Amino acid sequence: MSVELLLCVGSLFLLAGIGVPVAYAILIASMVYVGAAGQGIGIVGKNLLDGIYQSFLLLAVPLFIVAANIMNAGTITDRLLSFCVATVGRFKGGMGHVNVMASLIFSGMSGSAVADAAGIGKIIIDMMRKDGRYPAGYAAAITAASATIGPIIPPSIPMVLYALVSNASIGYLFLGGIIPGLFMGGVLMGMNTWMSHRRGFAVEEPVPLRDLPRKTANAFPALLMPAILLYGIYGGVTTPTEAAAVAAFYALILAGLFYRALSVRALYTIFVESARSSAAVGLVIGGALILNYIVASENIPSILAGSLVAIDISPLVFLLAVNLLLLVLGCFLDATTIILVIIPLFLPTCRELGIDLVHFGVVAVVNCMIGLITPPYGILLFVINAVTGISLREIIAEVWPFLAVLVVALLAMILFPGIVLFLPRLLGYEG
Repeated sequence: MSVELLLCVGSLFLLAGIGVPVAYAILIASMVYVGAAGQGIGIVGKNLLDGIYQSFLLLAVPLFIVAANIMNAGTITDRLLSFCVATVGRFKGGMGHVNVMASLIFSGMSGSAVADAAGIGKIIIDMMRKDGRYPAGYAAAITAASATIGPIIPPSIPMVLYALVSNASIGYLFLGGIIPGLFMGGVLMGMNTWMSHRRGFAVEEPVPLRDLPRKTANAFPALLMPAILLYGIYGGVTTPTEAAAVAAFYALILAGLFYRALSVRALYTIFVESARSSAAVGLVIGGALILNYIVASENIPSILAGSLVAIDISPLVFLLAVNLLLLVLGCFLDATTIILVIIPLFLPTCRELGIDLVHFGVVAVVNCMIGLITPPYGILLFVINAVTGISLREIIAEVWPFLAVLVVALLAMILFPGIVLFLPRLLGYEG
């Protein structure tokens, strides 16, 4: 490791350790490297701008953010919740099931775990806490756990970022996330059922079956969003970026004209908040692109790949080791940083060992999402604490069972690649 790289890494950890935002820490550390190496400081700006402006795929990120924020507005969320209550609310632990099912549905519209937790999650937590039916910590914990499904079922902002660094097909990554997302929902519902029987949680009053067709019809236009996205991509009608634009436009038409739940003032607020969120993500992406330039300059991926291949490590052992590392890093780093900075280090080794990049990408994204609820720094725990006022101690005390079953689900995806690759192969993927 060169002196310049040591200075870069040292600066990065020092700045992050004293609370400097990750994006700024990466940018400053990159400038330290460039300065120490005697290169012009302008190379930092050049790599940042080239990386952002030359990637058409990155346009999908702000478009999906806009779509998510629009879908969070107005009566769309209320209609989806009514549909979920009517279908699964009648079972033991019904509101917990409603929580998970709402995340499954909303994941097909937002692509963002934070959008899920801060939007529809807050509403469900209030419903679960009404009349003391569920402890506040439990309601918050299952909300955080179910929000991790958001970026697994398409659309998915983290998968767009993974496609950017790996050149894997975004379409097949989206397809590969469908069954794992449903699987995660299933294990969370299973744990909720077990906990509800063990702790004697109340059963909701069932919605009459005669009301189900009406509630389904109310929610049906919103439920079409994932189908429109997938048809656009796999029917050859749109590229993934164009599909993101279609999603944003469809959400706007649905909320503004069909449901009449969106005012001009609300739309302005949505655009401002979306611009801020997109800028924050863009800064991290820009910093990661510069850091990746430094990593490539030091030839680290090739050295790492050569070393691991030389010791004859098996693909399965490599996958298990990388995922264990990502779980640990997820306790301290956000998902965007892991996907853009850490995961590219392992891609050359994946290619050398014959590991499918779609399988690796979906598993890595699932792993990063689990990191969002892993103490001490799981960002979803902080988001829910901020929007509900429920203490972190209560949330963390209740989140462990859901964290455990999600880790088991992740292990199953690693050991049985067919969970991820079944749908992509069904639709022509040859990996």
